[in-house]
Amino acid sequence: MDEVKRFSLIKPTIRTPFHIDFEWWKQHDTNWRVHLQSCLCAEHQEYFSKMDTNVQIDYVDPNTAEVQCVDGIQHTLMTHCAKQPDFITDHTTLVDTVFRCFLSNGNKPLTPEQLGEQLGRSPDMILRTLSGAVVYKGIRPCQNP
Repeated sequence: MDEVKRFSLIKPTIRTPFHIDFEWWKQHDTNWRVHLQSCLCAEHQEYFSKMDTNVQIDYVDPNTAEVQCVDGIQHTLMTHCAKQPDFITDHTTLVDTVFRCFLSNGNKPLTPEQLGEQLGRSPDMILRTLSGAVVYKGIRPCQNP
């Protein structure tokens, strides 16, 4: 039987940690892969355009040496493309800026307060955007911060 994740009905605050819930995003947006691919740097967009975008790679955790099978585009995006200096610009929208911030930090949970500090944006505006009725790009409150 599939496990059902229940989310709290407690309203998030500026101290509530958020992250990209990739599983939620995959289940609710059939274009999630297209969006991830569009975030790749030019080099990797060209590379992945020539192959199956559903490629899985073996990833060795540097801390535990555990080998995991991970999504190739997601891994490349988070370990290379998100580290490029032009990954986030002054013209990037708020949702894209927050999304790209999570990609560049390895999807470690951050509160709107921390995001505001890092991105030079209003924590209250970030909270209003992320805690509304619409879930943008799978950005949701963490269940187990």
